[in-house]
Amino acid sequence: MDYTIKGDSLPVLTFQLNAGDTLISQAGGRSWMKGDIETSTSSGGLGKALGRMFSGESLFLSTYKARGPAEIAFASNFPGQILARDLEAGQSIIVQKRAFLCATEGVDISVYFRKKLGAGLFGGEGFIMQKITGPGTAFLEVDGYCQIYDLAPGEKLVMDTGSLAAMDDSCEMEIQQVEGLKNIVFGGEGLFNTVVKGPGQVVVQSMPIQKLAQSLGPYLIQQ
Repeated sequence: MDYTIKGDSLPVLTFQLNAGDTLISQAGGRSWMKGDIETSTSSGGLGKALGRMFSGESLFLSTYKARGPAEIAFASNFPGQILARDLEAGQSIIVQKRAFLCATEGVDISVYFRKKLGAGLFGGEGFIMQKITGPGTAFLEVDGYCQIYDLAPGEKLVMDTGSLAAMDDSCEMEIQQVEGLKNIVFGGEGLFNTVVKGPGQVVVQSMPIQKLAQSLGPYLIQQ
């Protein structure tokens, strides 16, 4: 199947399907479609359904199967970018809550729990994330601008909490407290940083929704 990503700050992912092509998304994820497409909804089992709920997704997944030439589109829910990631069989990525937009048939979506409690309590990414496993192509929603880094073994990337959109499951992540009292009080960067160590690919987002909410808060209070 062919796909295109159009739009600037609110992109749309559009697929041109042939008979038999199949896509999956969270329930209600599809924006529009044209042609003969069979739609079905399933939980994939109680365990997986509850896992998706805890990771910020819906309990059910929708499956779209083309019966002939057709078109289907998925729109971003937040200003940012749509990122396509090709996954080999058994290859996994760890992504933030609500990042999963849709995927080709064969991709598995499950819950991912942080191994370190501190990373979940103080990291803006939360204690529960999503694990997406191939084979297939997964499409992710990234908040704001997307920057991709390929980290060498042992190489570290330091970022604000909440800025991590996705990483290979070969990467390690931890939360570190900002050093120095002056940096904590006057630095404006918060108390903690998210640190990701390679090897693996890391996707950083420029405007996580938590940061946007904090920026708008004072103006909403004034109203």
